[in-house]
Parts: sequence; structure tokens; C-alpha cells
Amino acid sequence: MIGGAHGKILHIDLSTGVQRIETPPEAFYRLLLGGRAMVAYLLLRDLPPHTDPLDPDNLLIFAPGLLQGTNFPGAGRHGVGGKSPLTGAIASSEVGGWWGHEFKRTGFDALVIHGRAERPVYLWIYDDAVEIRPADHLWGLKTAPTQEAIRDELGDARARVAQIGPAGENLVRYAAVMHDVNRAAGRNGLGAVMGSKNLKAVAVRGTRSVPVADRGPVTEVSRWLGDNYKVLSAWATAGIGLGTLGGVMNWGRVGALPTRNFSQPMFEERENLAGERLHRLYLKERDTCQACPITCKQVFEHEGPDPEHSLDPRYGGPEYETMAALGSACLVSDALAVCKAGELANAYGLDTISTGLSIAFAMECFEHEIISVEDTDGLEFRWGDGELLVKAVEMIAHRRGFGDVLAEGVERMSKRFGPESEPFNITVKGQELPMHEPRLKQALGLGYAVAPVGADHMMNMHDTMFTRAGRELDIVNTALQEPVGPLATDDLGEEKMQVFRVYLNWRHAQDCAVTCHFYPYDFEHLARTLSGVTGVHYGIQDVLDVGARAQTLARLFNLREGFTAADDRLPRRVMKAFESGPLQGVEIDERAFEWAKHRYYELMGWDPQTGEPARDCLHRLGLDALLQEGGVRV
Repeated sequence: MIGGAHGKILHIDLSTGVQRIETPPEAFYRLLLGGRAMVAYLLLRDLPPHTDPLDPDNLLIFAPGLLQGTNFPGAGRHGVGGKSPLTGAIASSEVGGWWGHEFKRTGFDALVIHGRAERPVYLWIYDDAVEIRPADHLWGLKTAPTQEAIRDELGDARARVAQIGPAGENLVRYAAVMHDVNRAAGRNGLGAVMGSKNLKAVAVRGTRSVPVADRGPVTEVSRWLGDNYKVLSAWATAGIGLGTLGGVMNWGRVGALPTRNFSQPMFEERENLAGERLHRLYLKERDTCQACPITCKQVFEHEGPDPEHSLDPRYGGPEYETMAALGSACLVSDALAVCKAGELANAYGLDTISTGLSIAFAMECFEHEIISVEDTDGLEFRWGDGELLVKAVEMIAHRRGFGDVLAEGVERMSKRFGPESEPFNITVKGQELPMHEPRLKQALGLGYAVAPVGADHMMNMHDTMFTRAGRELDIVNTALQEPVGPLATDDLGEEKMQVFRVYLNWRHAQDCAVTCHFYPYDFEHLARTLSGVTGVHYGIQDVLDVGARAQTLARLFNLREGFTAADDRLPRRVMKAFESGPLQGVEIDERAFEWAKHRYYELMGWDPQTGEPARDCLHRLGLDALLQEGGVRV
């Protein structure tokens, strides 16, 4: 077996209590690494086609990669996957913290949950000892009390806990799987999958070493990071400063802070939500992930007159996406209300992006009298109402009253409210858009459209990184036969698509490894590290091929589930130009967008019209043999 792998995947059927250990072949690890590629392969192999995502047959997969457990900086992450109850497509979400490292040290490479327990349970995995324990006493608790209760019960303060809050228990379609209380595998509704299985938590503790073939290259890359991250990584600087919260002012200045459900060019009150102000008011300390020196995560604390106007540091602090989705997207400028809503999202286990845009959608429908107080339990869903924002988060988590409607997400609400609401439906494949403006970053908009999970900003390219000569462009050019020059943010031409293909494969490869996107590693760094850990040579193209496999396997899964090229689209609103502001007159041309989409398919080795992976593509990536060995017909 190659280094980085124990050669064991733990399967647990909660319906029967049966546990089994799978021992995959070496090629499984060498080609897929872990994370998203592993999730997509296991879903294709083991999930019956067209399974309802909330059916016991759906799989819940915890998927670290080959670097977790090795103490490699940036590998304090892991993937979680299944079939999404929000979209019906593949669900794949990555999360930081400490859980993935600890799980990998139990001696397993992945955990696959099948079936549904009759009553609430949680799992306790200590090395190769696996217990299914009753969790009736934990059901209904928020995430911090749940973690404390589990650690007390186990008598182990170092146990790491992945769990759901009440939102997952109540099957909110965008519920998150929370780790270490304040790290969310947030997108795609995997918390609802976990809740549908009556699984409250998975607690892990490991003492096993992860095999590393040659520690030398791993140490060299780690030392390079230590010597260079403060200079080369904007996120390292942000970690010392504002973290992702710096995005509120950065994007706000250029008209790229999503405002009023993506309908307004500027949020004039953005300074109220700015990271600079939040730090002065609420910053207590910094937090970080396993083996990470950057400390980009902030911990907020505030003692108000009552719990409703206080901030609990156990739940960390908001990121940029939270401040924008719950703040500017809803026109809420009350910083404490937005931070409190973000805290409750962590406490209840909710994805803040989908939560914010679901509330914003309801506000817009209320403004246009598509819904009224008769529909909303007497509540006026007015833009900018911070008190309503906090109340709505509670309603959603408990599916209380109109919260039961909000908990279904924007796509289902739009179908419920009728065609008049469709212009306000800012989703792709049923998933709400993240807080990055596609009118500014037009390849990112294409990335929203083609992302297998629905709109996603992480498995994506941010055009603003390539508008000038510099390190990011140099890194991409190492993988291109003909180097390209700086590219405009509204360019969707051939050179941009070449960069788009390479960069998406890079991001997907990182989500298989599973490493942090905020690190300044280049392709060669990951290739050298994988070579050292596994004992198998990886070059730059080998790394990018891992990402291509992840994309291709996810594409095969979605095609099997009924998705087509027509689902790779953007909401019309975010393609139309604003009439004022810094982005005035900037639109996404439909013909250019369609050409770029089909050119991307072609560059991936998929059918240029349908996006179906060609046989030559599967053969080149080694997927034909792997799928055939797994009994998967494509």
C-alpha cells in the first residue's frame, strides 16, 4: 500500500449495526487521493440511481485525503459528501479544524455511513474500536453543549466531534455538518442527510501514525512555507489582520459586495459590517486549524444586556460569506445582529450562505407582495431588519411556522410562490450563489454554472487573481504549453478558458488532497509532497489529473441523476448590467458565456455539446479501469 493510506475504509450500516472494513486497491488511492474524487467514486459505485437524498439508502461519507494525519501544514481539512437534499446533485463540502487529522489517526482512510438508526445515536471511534451509542439525550441540543456532553461522557477532552445541530435534526435542506463546534461542512445540506440517519455526531480519537514513505520532501515544503507564507500569501497577511472579513470593504469599494439579493450595485452602509470595525468591537482571540500557522479564524465575544444581544466565543466568529449573506444581501447593517445570526447558524448547524439568501429572497417576495404577513406568521419581511434576521434563523432551524418554508431553500420557495418570484431566484442547480459577484469575475460566474454541487466559490477561479503579471499567473503558466498574459476580468475567450481549465483542476485536486486554498503552495509543492508521502512519483500534470478525475466522476454522477448541460446556467439577474455603480454597464454576454461553457467541456475531454465525459477522457485518466473494477457502468 502506498504511503498516506492505511488501506482501510470503515463502513457502518446504522439500520443493522453491521460494520465492515473495505480494503481498496492501491490504484484507488493513487488516482483519487481522497476527498471529492473518493466521494464521487463511492456514490457512483454504491448509491442506487435516483435515490431520494433523505432516504436511508443515501450515503454520508467522511473523506480525508492522503495528507491528513501527516502534520503537513494546510492539511487540517477533510471532505464530507453524499447526495444533496438541496440540489439532488452530488454533495461535496470541505471543512477545516482538527477532526480530519484525528480521524485519519484512528487507522481508517474514510468513513461511509449507510442506513438509518431507529433512534438517535452517535458514533465513537477510538482507533479500531467502534461503538454506536444512544444519543436521545443529545437530540435537540445546540452544537457547543453537544460537544461538551460527548466529551464528558467519553471522559476525553481531546475527542474531536463532527455533529449536527437542530437544523440537521429537522432536515433543513441546507443544514451543515459542524466540526469542533464552529467549522462547517456547510454547503449542499449534508447536515440534513446526517439528520435523516438519526446520527447526531461522530466523535473520534486516534493514536495511529500515518505512514509516510519519505519525510524529506514533506519537510522541505513545510520549511518553504514557514519561510515564505507571510510574504507570498495574501491570506497569511489577512490572518494576521482581518481574515476573510477584509472582503467586506475590499469588494464593497468596487461594487462587488452582493447587496439586496444581488440587485443593488452598492451597499452604502458596508462600513458597519467591515472587519476593521468588528475587530474593534468584538475580537477576543484567534483560532486556527491543525498544523496551521496562519490563524485566519477569529473568535468574537460580546457581553450584552441579555443572551440575545451577546456573542458566545465558543461559536467562533463570522467569515466574509456570513457577513455578506446575512448582512448586505439582506440590507442589514446592524453588525451585532448579523454576528448573532452567524453565531446561531453555528449553534444550530446551518449554512450561512443559503440561510442569508433564503431570507433575502423572502424579503424581496414580501416587497413585491408575492407573499404577505398572512404567509409569514404575521412577520413583515422588510429589508434591513436585523431583529427579523435573527428571528428568521431560529425559525429556520426549528422549521417553526414560516421557517418551515424558508428551510426548503430558494429554488423550492420560488416554485411554491409562482413564476413572479423567479427573477429573485439566485441559484444554480438549486443552490444559492456565494458572495462573489460574477459581473466582476466572469469566469467565476462560469464556475458557478459548471460546479457539480451548484454555485460554489471554492472549486472555482477568481478572475481578479490574473489581471496582472505575477505569481498566480506564473503558476498556471507552468501547466500550459503556451503561456498566457494578464487577462481582463470580463474576458471569456480562449486564453481565459485555458487558465480556467487548469485552475479548476488545481482547486479540485486540493479538495482531494485535502489542503487549504488559502496557502501559497504551487502545483510543484503539492506534487513533491504527494511524492514524499506516497512513495509514488507525482508531477504537475499528475496533480492536475487528480482534479480532472474529481470533476469527471462528479459529472458522471450528476448525468446519471438526470442533470444536463442545460443545468449549467447562471441566473439572469447576475448576467445583466447594473445601471450605476463601479460595475455600471458590465454584463455577461450570453453568447460568450455559452461559447465558454462548451469550450470548457471540450478542454476537459467531454462532449462539447452535452458535457458527457468521452471514452478517451476516461481512459486517459485511468478511470475506465477503476470504474470497471468497481462494477460501475458508464
